[in-house]
Amino acid sequence: MSTGVLLPVVAVALVDADGRILLQQRPQGKALAGLWEFPGGKIEPGETPEAALIRELHEELGISVEQSCLAPATFASATLGDRHLLLLLFVCRKWQGEPRAIEASALTWVRPVQMYALPMPPADRPLIGLIEALI
Repeated sequence: MSTGVLLPVVAVALVDADGRILLQQRPQGKALAGLWEFPGGKIEPGETPEAALIRELHEELGISVEQSCLAPATFASATLGDRHLLLLLFVCRKWQGEPRAIEASALTWVRPVQMYALPMPPADRPLIGLIEALI
């Protein structure tokens, strides 16, 4: 059974000192606009997942992250039309700079239990319980 093109993406649960997680809102004009998601993005050809995440966090949030501060947490697998999403989720508790909504409509810091009430992409939703257990 073929599910089409594999789309590998990385995302991060940025955890602040209060145990809250940063979510960003997808901007209008993009697929799944208005939904809340973990920051991250596509892995480019030749990139490691960690390098892709460091690049995406700089582009999307204006923060710097060291590879040693990225801890692999879990993954999600979901079919999106003719593509199959493989989302690798990392946890990060240490970064430099103040996250800004550069590509997102908005940012919010929430406790894991609060994520259940937010509209999130299908691939992100199953990760909430796992994040809740890790934090």
